[in-house]
Amino acid sequence: MLENFWFNVEYGINHVLDIKAYDHVLFLIVLAVPYLFKDWKRVLLLVTMFTLGHTLSLILASYGVVSVNASIVEFLIPITILIMALFNVFTAGKGAQKEKVGVLFLSTLFFGLIHGLGFAREFRMLLGDSDSKLLMLLEFALGIEIAQVIIVFLVLFLGYLVQTIFRFSKRDWVMVISAVVVGLVIPMILNSDFLS
Repeated sequence: MLENFWFNVEYGINHVLDIKAYDHVLFLIVLAVPYLFKDWKRVLLLVTMFTLGHTLSLILASYGVVSVNASIVEFLIPITILIMALFNVFTAGKGAQKEKVGVLFLSTLFFGLIHGLGFAREFRMLLGDSDSKLLMLLEFALGIEIAQVIIVFLVLFLGYLVQTIFRFSKRDWVMVISAVVVGLVIPMILNSDFLS
């Protein structure tokens, strides 16, 4: 039982930290880069909204409630990253990320739904005919949340170093990182099977 638990948690962690599928990490970077350590509660809530969306779409897909063409999902995932990165570029230094729970949280939840669909097919194969689908999904979600918290911590820590030691302004830090991410996701969008 405990062995299965750790396998599923580790599977969730590895899903996020997979070097070949770095889209998840890119999304987390643009989600966290506008914040500082003192904003940790807000960032944790955003990350949890993303996990919630991700898990919800996995549950719906695993039980056959939703089924979406893989090429559409693979096209939409980098679009979600691009939207978040552009949001950062256009709102850097304007405090848009400080607004009350609203559009940012709902869009993060929605983007989580899209990212979850990207992994649904592989996850269905892992589940097979298991009787404990929901338990496996929740253990997997725990692994995802752990990995996401690690990545977000690293982003906040790097931001702290760059802004205190190297005297980068917060605005410049957000602009540079978001622009780099835009540069990484545009080829992902252009090379997607959906456009070919």
